[in-house]
Amino acid sequence: MLFRYGVYNMDPITLFALANGAVSAIKAGCKFYKEVKGAVGDVTDILRDLDKQFNEAYSGKGKVPPPAAVKQFNEEKAKVRELNKQDPTGVYMDLGKQLGAFFDANAKMHMLFDEEERRTFEAYHGDESIGSRALQRVLMKKQLEQMETELRDLMIYQSPPELGALWTEVTEMSQILNQRQSVALRKEMREQYQATLSRQRFMRGLALSAIWGLGVIFVTVAMGFVFALVVEDRIQKYPHLGDGWIPKTEEQRRYEQAHPKKYVGR
Repeated sequence: MLFRYGVYNMDPITLFALANGAVSAIKAGCKFYKEVKGAVGDVTDILRDLDKQFNEAYSGKGKVPPPAAVKQFNEEKAKVRELNKQDPTGVYMDLGKQLGAFFDANAKMHMLFDEEERRTFEAYHGDESIGSRALQRVLMKKQLEQMETELRDLMIYQSPPELGALWTEVTEMSQILNQRQSVALRKEMREQYQATLSRQRFMRGLALSAIWGLGVIFVTVAMGFVFALVVEDRIQKYPHLGDGWIPKTEEQRRYEQAHPKKYVGR
């Protein structure tokens, strides 16, 4: 993983997967749209043409069509009837949605890449090497450019004119919307990045304070233990100084000798 920003709650790998999925859906949609477009209209003429081609291939030459050919022929006629029931408008709308998803993921990835490159002047402490991160960015950018080129060629040069017009309209609208959102999103990304840094600094400070606190407690306990050993040693060696933590003074000892304590039993 390269990096993650809360503004999308996604990393570039996830965004790239979304873009790649949208490209696959668009390619399949273009193919399906052309099939539906070709089947819409008078389905009788299409079926009659299929029958003519099949008969010329077998009956017209005195051949008996094999079961596999008959099965394939019937499946093709069923497909034509099914396609004739489809509405090209629905396929067209789905293509527009998938194009929007592709350009959205593409724009977000480029903004993330720009932010990552802007932060190359800051100290990096991640697990991945800087070279590996840079290589991933370059490869993803190249693949995104290739995807966009393939889609443009497919929709403009290999599809009905209305799909080429759809590509142009969605491209222009996406550019306008992305430009409007770019400033606000970049600001939000930087604010969240700074908030993340602040939280990390706070947690490091908290951990350091906890370490110092534990250190003080440990030193205090250790010093108390050492003092207890010293007092115990003093009591053993110099019992006349008393058994308290603070040894008796000369005046205290003389006073106790002059006024000995009397213990009265019950």
